[in-house]
Amino acid sequence: MFDIKKFNEINNFLKKTSSSTEIVAVSKNHPTESILEAINQGVYIFGENRVQEAQEKFQKIKHNNPKIELHLTGPLQSNKVKAAISLFDVFHTLDREKIAKEFSKYKDLLKHKKIFLQINTGKEKTKSGIFPEDTKDFLFFLKNEMKLSISGLMCIPPIDEDSKFHFSKLKFLASENNIAELSIGMSDDYKSALNFKPKYIRLGTILFGKRN
Repeated sequence: MFDIKKFNEINNFLKKTSSSTEIVAVSKNHPTESILEAINQGVYIFGENRVQEAQEKFQKIKHNNPKIELHLTGPLQSNKVKAAISLFDVFHTLDREKIAKEFSKYKDLLKHKKIFLQINTGKEKTKSGIFPEDTKDFLFFLKNEMKLSISGLMCIPPIDEDSKFHFSKLKFLASENNIAELSIGMSDDYKSALNFKPKYIRLGTILFGKRN
């Protein structure tokens, strides 16, 4: 069940603070019924972590609700790039050269979509993303060799560290590289993220409850 009360509470706070931050309602592993319930309450920005699951749930939903904006918030496999581009509007997890090269094949289809570069701010072996010190060179590669436009940076802080430190690091990297937008903050740390004026916060559990 979608918690519209919590959604409105957070959304109203954003409006009161004149924030341009938008909520991505992450519906991974939640049924279509919960998504339709959210849509009926006026929610239109959703996130999914896997291409196949998103296809099963959102192809019909997007056809019937053209206003829906669908975000890929999970890792992308190279063999799924073309299918993902046909369905998603925003990509939060460009994390390596191989995916960049696949995106580059479909530049014309990406003209009205957004891509965020995932930065592994904690340099964790278990997480994807570009290391902070490689950000500048990788952005140069994306712009000049792949001819891709990058809208923002994204990170997922280590679970046992202060999120604010990693959000601050990402904010600095974005400023240093003239990147305008950030995708930071999930259900447990979105309040900290708001101090850094992100474009998107990605909320799943706090809105949809525990995943099935």
